[in-house]
Amino acid sequence: MKADIFLITAVCSLFAVIVARKNDVYNGYTVYGVKVMNRADQEILNELMLSLDIDLWTQGTPGARDALAMVSPQNRLQFLHELEINGLSHYLHIDDVARTLDEHDVEVAEWQRSRRQRIVPFEDYPRYAEVNAYLERIASQYPDIVTLVNSGPSFEGRAVKYLKISTSNFTDASKPVYFMNAMLHAREWVTTPVALYSIHRLVEDLRSEDSDLLRNIDWVIMPLVNPDGYEYSHTDVRLWRRTRSFNPSVSTTCYGVDANRNFNVSHNTIGVSADPCSDVYPGPVPFSEPESRYVDAVLREFSGRIQIYMDIHSHGNYVLYGYGDTSLPPNAVDLHQVGAVMGAVMDTTKLPEANYYLVGNSALVLYGSSGSAQDYGQHVGVPFSYTLELPGYGFAFLVPPRYIPHINEETWRGIAATARLSLLYYQARR
Repeated sequence: MKADIFLITAVCSLFAVIVARKNDVYNGYTVYGVKVMNRADQEILNELMLSLDIDLWTQGTPGARDALAMVSPQNRLQFLHELEINGLSHYLHIDDVARTLDEHDVEVAEWQRSRRQRIVPFEDYPRYAEVNAYLERIASQYPDIVTLVNSGPSFEGRAVKYLKISTSNFTDASKPVYFMNAMLHAREWVTTPVALYSIHRLVEDLRSEDSDLLRNIDWVIMPLVNPDGYEYSHTDVRLWRRTRSFNPSVSTTCYGVDANRNFNVSHNTIGVSADPCSDVYPGPVPFSEPESRYVDAVLREFSGRIQIYMDIHSHGNYVLYGYGDTSLPPNAVDLHQVGAVMGAVMDTTKLPEANYYLVGNSALVLYGSSGSAQDYGQHVGVPFSYTLELPGYGFAFLVPPRYIPHINEETWRGIAATARLSLLYYQARR
């Protein structure tokens, strides 16, 4: 028994050393909460994000939700000075980001050890190989309704795969297509389990009350758009957001672009940085990244039939729609209605520590942006194109894995509600 205890202690100590080494890049980093009272406060924070390379974990909502800003030790004093002179009230939210990341990694490892016999990857944070193995198994076991598609390689050569789910092999034009993807941003780990759980509910665990969703709607689900960045966030830099492309004509030291600023709609105009090291660098040209091109390929392949495009992100409890420059699509009222239904359905089962979902135009509710997947979907003709921001429960991108099953179920209810509404709108449109 003593030998076992010694071995366990030694393994945990070794793991802690490895984790600490991985997270050393965040030594000295802190996170501040900032009271956001109006749009001017949001604009100040967005300017600081660009000028001081502040990582805004959440932009905040005037009078309702605080912003969270991660600050490097080099820029900390200047950041606090700017808050003071602009009259923005603030407080220390995380005093040691590296230690918080260490603790999160240990928590994830303990969760995984406790679930060694798991056969499903959607109640955990699965790695790239596990995601692909699940997609391949589902396609193999359910060939009558599931088709596995390989979009092509990521920049580093990883296959970007997705599933097509249909009782009619996508030949029945009377059925709308529901397209969802996850993990454009690498650090938003909780998004991929939601996409995988949606596959599970449509195929492996189709319940009688949901049979209409498979019978009347065709589905395209791409659970891991940015595999390079996702793997890098597991092995090297936990809060990595971008892709991992390398373009020496742009920079010989900085890798990747913000995949959610890389689409060909108002590219490189609002909410972006010209600095190739910035987390909101949009890339030298639209669709410079293979990952964003694969999303575009799906949108174009099923043009006219995709009724809803859901780009899943984390965190904050938002259902957002275009456009990022505050202008509204012609069907903005319908967009808001469907989004509000989704938010309301998810709110019925939300946990007490979660915010209620806010629904609205992405620029008016949060901040201006350009080149987003949400805006691009709307731009190329998808009637209902959304950014879904999942709950963070105060943990931002570091959601403890114990919350994953609840997020999956809660979000599935919202997805099912919007799918049924999409069918009604599609039939009316036709």
